[in-house]
Amino acid sequence: MTIAMSAQVAKAQGDSVSVKLVTFYPGNEVFSIYGHSEVRVTWQDNDWYFNYGVFDFNEPGFVMRFVLGNADYLCVAMPQNYAMHGMDGRRMVEQELNLTQQQAVKVKDFLINNVQPENCKYRYQYLGDNCATRPRDIIEMAVGDSLMYPAMTDTVTYRDMMSHYSRNYPWNQFGVDLVLGADLDKPLTYRQQMFIPMVLMNAVGGATTMRDGVKVPLVSNTQVLIDGSEDGIVEGPTPWFLTPLAAALVLLTVVIAITIKDLRSHRVTRWLDFGICTVYSMAGLIIFFLMFVSVREATFPNYNALWVNPFYLLPIMFMWSERTRKALKCYYAANAAVIACTMLAWPFLPQVANVAFFPLMIVPVLRALPHLAR
Repeated sequence: MTIAMSAQVAKAQGDSVSVKLVTFYPGNEVFSIYGHSEVRVTWQDNDWYFNYGVFDFNEPGFVMRFVLGNADYLCVAMPQNYAMHGMDGRRMVEQELNLTQQQAVKVKDFLINNVQPENCKYRYQYLGDNCATRPRDIIEMAVGDSLMYPAMTDTVTYRDMMSHYSRNYPWNQFGVDLVLGADLDKPLTYRQQMFIPMVLMNAVGGATTMRDGVKVPLVSNTQVLIDGSEDGIVEGPTPWFLTPLAAALVLLTVVIAITIKDLRSHRVTRWLDFGICTVYSMAGLIIFFLMFVSVREATFPNYNALWVNPFYLLPIMFMWSERTRKALKCYYAANAAVIACTMLAWPFLPQVANVAFFPLMIVPVLRALPHLAR
């Protein structure tokens, strides 16, 4: 019997429907460090976990569409054994929602319709439309305007929240800080903060609704089905010498040494400039692509484009010819001036910078000196 047929039988028999919000705490894979939410619906002999975090990595063009912001995720109904797959060791909390039968049936019918092949795909966005925001929207749909969340206690941004959960993954946060721009630093409403499953869990746990004119808790029962750390099973802290800041400082130290040597000898170490410009231009191409081509969230504006951009391709093309020395001097002078102004202005810009960025900003400024001194 299919899930749709089971629902029809339950409806005919007037079987009781129970709806629960299930929260899995962070895992140790990069894609799982922010946690996960599912909706569990039981009726008659049926017990299904509705999961909005499913994707088909092997689908043609998935990676490119994910980068572009056009990736489709799926809503899939799973029995418990499949829902628990890959969740070993992760703290699991189940909250039974205090819904009327009419509201519970509404949720069940909506989800059953949503997992049908013609309806199961949705356009995933990591901030505004994900495995946590979908259950939030469904709960709000079922309860209606009487739903009241607890008062917001913290003023935070998307970057604040993402930094908290990726604190042991500094390279992941480095990448986020590089390619996501100023929109990541706007203060969030409490509802927007619920893109993180654990925030949604706490919000639902403190929410109320009206029942016959009386305010009642939205959650009637909470169970910790798998006990474990509230930090999840994330990897331990990254040693400081393996962090982006350490790598940036090593690069800066090498650049300082070679730049001093170049200034004393009135020469230019072109292989170093070629390597730096290649890396910076590639990073700049990614940033420009995300800003101007992709429709992903929070990619525009991105003030990192002032110091990492595709214009580093110019010295790559012209550094090998003495005929272009004057033009190259103009480029290096202009680039160094823009970066220097960017560094001075950054405290006033509406975008938070990763601490590792500042040594990396100094690098091209230093490398401009041998060119300008020739």
